[in-house]
Amino acid sequence: MTGSNRPFILCHDCGLPHALPASMPGHRAECSRCGAVLRHFRSGSLERCAALTSAALILFVVANLFPVLTFELEGRAQSATLISGSLALWRGGFESLAILVFFVLILAPLLEMLATLYVVLPLAYGVAMPGAARAFRIVARLRPWAMAEVFLLGLIVAYVKLSDLAELTPGTSLAALLGFIVLQVWGDAALSPFDVWERLAPQTRVGQAAEADAAHLTACHDCRQVVAGSEGDCPRCGAGLHRRKPNSVQRCWALIVAATVLYIPANLLPIMTVIYFGSGHPDTILSGVQSLIAAQMWPVAILVFFASITVPVLKLAGLTYLLVSVQRRSSRRRRDRTRLYRIIEGVGRWSMVDIFMISLLAALVQLGAVADIRAELGAVAFAAVVVITMMASESFDPRLIWDAAHREAHHGLEARHG
Repeated sequence: MTGSNRPFILCHDCGLPHALPASMPGHRAECSRCGAVLRHFRSGSLERCAALTSAALILFVVANLFPVLTFELEGRAQSATLISGSLALWRGGFESLAILVFFVLILAPLLEMLATLYVVLPLAYGVAMPGAARAFRIVARLRPWAMAEVFLLGLIVAYVKLSDLAELTPGTSLAALLGFIVLQVWGDAALSPFDVWERLAPQTRVGQAAEADAAHLTACHDCRQVVAGSEGDCPRCGAGLHRRKPNSVQRCWALIVAATVLYIPANLLPIMTVIYFGSGHPDTILSGVQSLIAAQMWPVAILVFFASITVPVLKLAGLTYLLVSVQRRSSRRRRDRTRLYRIIEGVGRWSMVDIFMISLLAALVQLGAVADIRAELGAVAFAAVVVITMMASESFDPRLIWDAAHREAHHGLEARHG
């Protein structure tokens, strides 16, 4: 591959231009400035992803047909399927929470798999379906919101909390759910998004970029295509073009303030009430952790404390630090700040553990006067914190960290092999 025919890309985390090296199996190209992975070459990635996603889809259907857990107390039994938690929350008057749980547990994973197959399966045979670029853009946007693996942790927490109260029996769907999660994660890891986009429409080449003014090159936020100018829509995926995410700092600040305000009632108000033989006991997030500690369930207590208390606080503090450093045009520890952003972006979804646990408990423990568990307003406030902090990290543009850096040469910079 000649130098002028190499794919040309702007790093999505710091904006540095790179001419990608030739593809070699097992190798990946990393940004020489911030360390972001620009391309991970995987031979046969389309075929492998199509096979794994097809198998995952089958297991996902099976996982929705049968119970995942059965609760039995005083001769009465109650089973829960994946959708039972959403239905229980809806019947309890928490419609917004029910819709959120249904979306992240069922709808988002289903749409992600269907869109992936629509794009990848024909593309493996050299056929690009109509609208494939827009469909693959949807896949990338849905991925953070598909939370089956987080639900599994919530199920484990619910199992531990109920194990001393009654007899619990894993259902047929639990094995299918485990298999689905493994295959979905494996399929995502097997796929190289760069190769998909390259097959849908070739990446801009170094020679083409050299003909344009380097200062006016823009990378699409969704497919990473590099185009001249910063107006209109991306010619490859149809997303709106912007040199940087519009109003990134202002939107991120607004979302952080909203999440901080909601975090107070999320911790002060009960997230659920446990009614046992007519006696009600409300639980906050912290009291739930304390009860797990009192029961000597240290691993689960640590998990809940980390996911429900530590992660939201660290996300809010971390995003605040990044925003302040960007507004002060700080040039210190830019690479470390970029790593911090990647961590914040990756861990936020795991705070949904508590919400999934509550939905499962509300679905399983519906035994009238014997035992009943209901969601409370604190759960709504906490779910809003999780969603808003995820939106805040999505709104932040990590390239702003590097905009205060001294200008570097726009051409001739090579991506290094990882």
